Amino acid sequence: MLRMISSSTRIFNPTTQHRRFLLSIKPPSQIPNFFGHCSYRFTHPKFSPSKMTFLKCFSVSHDPVPISGTTELNQSTLVVVSFYKFADFLDHANMRKPLKELCEELRVSGGIILAPEGINGSICGTRESVEKVLEFIKSDDRLKGLRQVESPVSAEEEALHHGHSTSSPLAAGEDAPFRWDHVRVKLKKEIVTLGMPTVSPIERVGKYVNPKEWNELISDPDTMVIDVRNSYETRIGKFKGAIDPCTISFREFPDWVENQFVLADTDKVNHGGGNGDKAIESPKAKVPERVAMYCTGGIRCEKASSLLLSKGFKEVYHLEGGILKYLEEVPPSESSWEVSDADMEAPEWEYGVSCPHCYSSKSDEEKERARARQRQFETWGIIGGPDKGRRPTSKPDSTTRNSNQLSSSI
Repeated sequence: MLRMISSSTRIFNPTTQHRRFLLSIKPPSQIPNFFGHCSYRFTHPKFSPSKMTFLKCFSVSHDPVPISGTTELNQSTLVVVSFYKFADFLDHANMRKPLKELCEELRVSGGIILAPEGINGSICGTRESVEKVLEFIKSDDRLKGLRQVESPVSAEEEALHHGHSTSSPLAAGEDAPFRWDHVRVKLKKEIVTLGMPTVSPIERVGKYVNPKEWNELISDPDTMVIDVRNSYETRIGKFKGAIDPCTISFREFPDWVENQFVLADTDKVNHGGGNGDKAIESPKAKVPERVAMYCTGGIRCEKASSLLLSKGFKEVYHLEGGILKYLEEVPPSESSWEVSDADMEAPEWEYGVSCPHCYSSKSDEEKERARARQRQFETWGIIGGPDKGRRPTSKPDSTTRNSNQLSSSI
């Protein structure tokens, strides 16, 4: 049966914080990636599980607490840009060294994947530095026309980028996405792993749908809407009526398609016994007349749409720029995006520490480190503080702290 995403949902008023949150979602296994640490990671001390709502979570504005005797933050505005491009890029390994050296020279952090099928990455730095890196990438004609999404930088990421926590054992670890002193440029077989080398968005891909035209497409009853993200992501929010394939990784999507739809005559099972016997139809669903797919930033949909076209689907559409672009361009009053508060109401939820997806995979030691991290941010406004994660030698001035306490607003 096709499984609809079901949970307590409501229409969401999109914010830039929510767009950054979608990028930070991570599998419960805590496998390192470029976009975050835990499925949920927040840094506002005033919200408790019983009072927190999804909207409040992403309506936070704050100013770091001034700390005497520490080096001031570099006041240059930082940006995070996620980008990708499918291209015939067989000599991709030649770009690794010069690209990594340029990022290190410009103090651009983050991670980039190079593969025979193109490039995929997310980097953080000053606008000028990031633009120089992107220009270098696009200097290769095959990589012109990068699909880019820019996101704001959180105070925590800015502190990590500027090196305020590099000597703190409780702060920036090896897997921190935007460590100021580290950029990862990796060589892989695919820029997004489907496990099917024959599926190539370079050769064929679905039709892109502008965010402002998306609502009309998915409201058509003849359109089947498929969420291409994984189950730990789909629980956060959805478009109304979307189908959840319940995949743990993108590699599982082809199997879901094979098991879900009648794709060829082999899906008819003949139980034999004579000319009078008829082939019995498989319980699988027929290929829908029209499919509309979406994911976080658009890259998985490119491969997924190419896969469906190779399986005989005729009309395949996907949301250009993904959910991130949709939330950026579509006004709240017109948005069809819904969010769920269910996970925040679960007993495994602990603000800044754990969620239902990562709770069982985290040791008590890891949870305690997360609590210490959270206390540092609540106390000092940055990770580490003047004591760099060690026992404080003095207490912060309560008046100053209260006056600069992070504020919540809707």
